[in-house]
Amino acid sequence: QVQLVESGGGLVQAGGSLRLSCAASGRTFSSHDMGWFRQAPGKEREFVAAIGWSGGSTYYADSVKGRFTVSRDNSKNTVYLQMNSLKPEDTAVYYCAATSFADWRTADKYDYWGQGTQVTVSS
Repeated sequence: QVQLVESGGGLVQAGGSLRLSCAASGRTFSSHDMGWFRQAPGKEREFVAAIGWSGGSTYYADSVKGRFTVSRDNSKNTVYLQMNSLKPEDTAVYYCAATSFADWRTADKYDYWGQGTQVTVSS
């Protein structure tokens, strides 16, 4: 069992930066791949980024590649999403999730989800 709690969201101007954190409880955190998803009002949840259990592999949606960086610290049971050069279209609720499957882009493959943190980017 893994419980996830996101933090670090907020209001930022376009071009600014935020760092999201996702703190996990449970002894199996380091054996799970971790993903970040987001959901804007009226839209479906979409994949943002993912990182393998060891931190050695990462994968990004084209819309955030080069601007966002996912990382993890297994000693702290925490995964991060550094978001730079934010755009108004990045506005959404951001969720972290844990998976034991290799299909990182598919939300249905994730076993555990956090409650989400709101990110709002003003123009």
